[in-house]
Amino acid sequence: MRRLVPAAQLAAPLVLVAVAALVGTLVSTSSEGYFVDALVKVTIVVGLYVFIGNSGVLSFGHISFVAVGAWLAGVLSVPVREKPAIMPNLAGFLRDRTVGNIPSLLLAAAVGAAFALVVGLALMRLSGLAAGIATFAVLEITHNMLRFYEKIGPGLNTFSSVPETTGLWQAAIGAFVAIGAAFAYQRSRYGRLLRATREDPAAASAVGVSVYRQRLGAFVLSGALAGLAGGLYVHLLPMNTESVYLDLTFITLAMLVVGGSASLWGAVVGALAVSALDSFLANAENGVSLPGGTLDLPAGTRLVVVGALMALVLVARPSGITGGREFPTRWLRR
Repeated sequence: MRRLVPAAQLAAPLVLVAVAALVGTLVSTSSEGYFVDALVKVTIVVGLYVFIGNSGVLSFGHISFVAVGAWLAGVLSVPVREKPAIMPNLAGFLRDRTVGNIPSLLLAAAVGAAFALVVGLALMRLSGLAAGIATFAVLEITHNMLRFYEKIGPGLNTFSSVPETTGLWQAAIGAFVAIGAAFAYQRSRYGRLLRATREDPAAASAVGVSVYRQRLGAFVLSGALAGLAGGLYVHLLPMNTESVYLDLTFITLAMLVVGGSASLWGAVVGALAVSALDSFLANAENGVSLPGGTLDLPAGTRLVVVGALMALVLVARPSGITGGREFPTRWLRR
């Protein structure tokens, strides 16, 4: 029976994602987009968990990996004949090539991992506030490069002519891949070593564990998952640099904190729960009909409510709504 415990802990988040995708097929076409968006955010949050949850080091810069993945997948997916009109200043090696949907997602994951490796080589020796500020600086640099350097994308303009291929099941498969990779990593020797450095860096170093190498490995894997999510994101809806900047950084970190940053189960639960709340509040800002009347909230209410929820969770239950634990399997042990 003990062998069934890991299987149950992997199956639980996979089933939760599958249920969300199935429910998405039952709603109206106008509401289906909210479920697709939620599933893409699951991939982002699981990527955050791989590094933040296992290392205990806060990163504000992971959306930069989402951004570069989205940019590469988006630029390479636009048909060659349409690129001069949309992106006239695009560099030649990007202007003269177009790839299909799946290759663009694989390249997005690869560029996310490569960018994380380059950044991590310099930053993975930092901890605490210094690490948070440094990763935020990476986000700022990436945002401004993508915004103003038109040789690698549309610059200030919105991406257009990117095939909208991210549907419910492709987003669900992306989330399955992210969950499977995160679970395999946390069960591996490297995941256990990284969690040892989280609990007591000095003791881990004393027994020969390289804190730097373990953090760097997790950072690269999380960058790959974030890049994959970026590829899914750009194939979902028209986007610009603001779509992958502060708002997305805030909401995905809130999802991880609310769910429980120390567990994969918490990352998935938090992503889906906060996505549901965020979608409802976004609709309410435009007016939504309820049995007792119409709810019409001021613009920006959703960010205020999600921020207040995150603060409440941090005060009342710092380990998140799941307690930072994996899916409970006491019944299997019994």
